Amino acid sequence: MAPSIVLTEKSSARERERGSDFSELSRRITEAGLLRRRPLYYTVRFGTVALALAGSVAAFVALGDSWGQLFVALALAVVFGQLGLAAHDLAHRQVFTRRRPSEIGGLFTADLLLGMSYGWWMNKHTRHHANPNHEEKDPDVSPDILVWSRRQARQAAGIPRFVGKHQAALFFPLLTLEGLNLSFNSFKALRGTAVKRPVLEGTLLVAHFALYFGGLFTVLSPGKALAFLAVHQGLFGIYLGSVFAPNHKGMPMIEEGTRLDFLRRQVLTSRNVRGGVLLDAFMGGLNYQIEHHLFPSMPTPALGRAQAITERYCAELGVPYHQTGLLASHREALRHLRSVGEPLRREG
Repeated sequence: MAPSIVLTEKSSARERERGSDFSELSRRITEAGLLRRRPLYYTVRFGTVALALAGSVAAFVALGDSWGQLFVALALAVVFGQLGLAAHDLAHRQVFTRRRPSEIGGLFTADLLLGMSYGWWMNKHTRHHANPNHEEKDPDVSPDILVWSRRQARQAAGIPRFVGKHQAALFFPLLTLEGLNLSFNSFKALRGTAVKRPVLEGTLLVAHFALYFGGLFTVLSPGKALAFLAVHQGLFGIYLGSVFAPNHKGMPMIEEGTRLDFLRRQVLTSRNVRGGVLLDAFMGGLNYQIEHHLFPSMPTPALGRAQAITERYCAELGVPYHQTGLLASHREALRHLRSVGEPLRREG
């Protein structure tokens, strides 16, 4: 388990003096040409996902009212996961340098195709990038259902208190609801200030679910439609969790008052996942989480080269750089969840 970071005032001052460390890394990355846009890569990648989506819809229509549709649901779960990764890259302006085309692409992909509010998710994700694993400021580690630190466990009430006792065992079953949870929170956010265009996004979200549920209950019998929904949404949620959970879960949590310069704040709270071309495609490059957090707008195909540069630079500075395999990353995350829930189990 990775412990919470606690710095003394003396060490905090020393960290502030190192603010130029990131500038040197940025210079090396820029000189290597790793921040240049890769239009051909994204044309091929997004085109492949679009073809997969069209093929899944065609198969759905062709099969009709058949239990074979569950295989289509499985394929569509992967396609939806890839659409989520595409929306992520658009939000970070990895695809386009200008805001307008990035926003149009994000709204189309997230709201219309996925049923998730682009504005709400972007607001949430931007706050996560600014303060990863910060107990007070990172929305991804707020004690909504799970608890992420022992302090949160001691303060937990209601559902987090109940779930937190056995959250390691419940983690993957809960992920089956993540796709629906994203959609629920998207509609909920339309009433708040995070979504700048609530009417537009609300219209796109309604259009998505009208097409989604309309297609399901028009082509399939009610029982098969519900089975399709369960398989598709459940596997989609597990896919998302398998991509995002290894990145930060089980890495050091940052307490309020801790001061870290940008480079250390991003590196110490992130975990890279080793793998080959297939893992890169499965995780959309987010297995290079350290480099992604340091350079959010870096195109996906450049992250591998950036990893080697960043790891060497961190070794020069003596900054811990954590990288492990996919299964090991999940073990570390689950071990952390079990450990932080211990105070709740002791209470019975």
